[in-house]
This record gives sequence, C-alpha cells and structure tokens, in this order.
Amino acid sequence: MEIDTDRIDEVVLGLLWLTLHDDRRAWKGHDWDVMNRLYERGMIYDPVNKAKSVVLTDEGLAKAEQLFRGRCCKNLLRPGSVPSHQ
Repeated sequence: MEIDTDRIDEVVLGLLWLTLHDDRRAWKGHDWDVMNRLYERGMIYDPVNKAKSVVLTDEGLAKAEQLFRGRCCKNLLRPGSVPSHQ
C-alpha cells in the first residue's frame, strides 16, 4: 500500500486547527515526519523546540481552517449554495 503523504499532511493540518489555542498555537502531538513537512511547506514555524505546541504561520492558519471546515463540518454553505432550514 502506498501512502499519500500530501493527504496525510492535509489531515494533520486540519486537526491542528481543531486544537488551536492562543490564536495560532496548536498541540503538536502528531507524527514528526508530518510536522517537519508542514514546516518545510511554510504551514508552521519550526516544531523542534521544548514547547508542547507549534505555531501556525498566516498561510498555515488559513489553510488549516479551510481544510478542517471542508472535511470535518456538516452543512457548510458552498459558493452558490442555498441554506437548508432543517
């Protein structure tokens, strides 16, 4: 089985948004290879430190929210959609 690391990185980035605190910090209890790839892509600042959390960059924060809302939220309004009153 071949693992799609891009998709794994997207899932983890979305989960980082779920655990946000102090505006842009998130708990970094995820796979270190993923955290390093997110750092290399400019989504988070260097995760190698003594803190138990990581700081998302502006780009990472926006992308994390987009991924979380797009994959984990029900009843989202998509562009051009009409709200449901159920």
